[in-house]
Amino acid sequence: MRIWTIHPRHLDRQALVAVWRESLLAQAVLLGNTKGYRYHPQLKRFLEQASPVAGIATYLTEIHREALHRGYNFDQSKIAPNRMRKQIQETHNQLQYEWKHLRSKVRVRSPEWFKNIKNIKTPDTHPLFRIIPGPVQEWERIQPE
Repeated sequence: MRIWTIHPRHLDRQALVAVWRESLLAQAVLLGNTKGYRYHPQLKRFLEQASPVAGIATYLTEIHREALHRGYNFDQSKIAPNRMRKQIQETHNQLQYEWKHLRSKVRVRSPEWFKNIKNIKTPDTHPLFRIIPGPVQEWERIQPE
C-alpha cells in the first residue's frame, strides 16, 4: 500500500490507478470493513487524526479530481462523505524519499511520463499535507538503493 504525499498530478497512470485502489482499501480499513491491513504503517498518519475516515476521504477527493482531469472514470460515490479541513503535517524528507522512489519506478515503466517529471527537484504536495522540516517517517519502509 502506498499513499503518496506527492500531488497526484505528478503520478503516472499506474501510480494514479494504484493510489486510488489502495486508498479505497485504506478507507475500508478505517471504516472497519476489512480484517486485513488494520496495522499497515501507511495508515498511521490518518489514524492520528480526530477523524481518520475524513482524512482518507479528503485524500481520495483530490485523487478523484486528478483522475477526472485526465479523463478517467473513477467512481466518486466510493468516497466516504466525511471531509477534513485541517492539513496533516508531513516531513520534507518523507516527501523527498517518496519523490525519489516514484521517479525510480516511473523511469522504468513510463519513460514518456518520466520526461515530464525528471527535472522537478521538489514535487508539489497533495493538498491534504503541509510540509514541515523533518526526517523520513519511522513508518516508512525504506527500499534499498
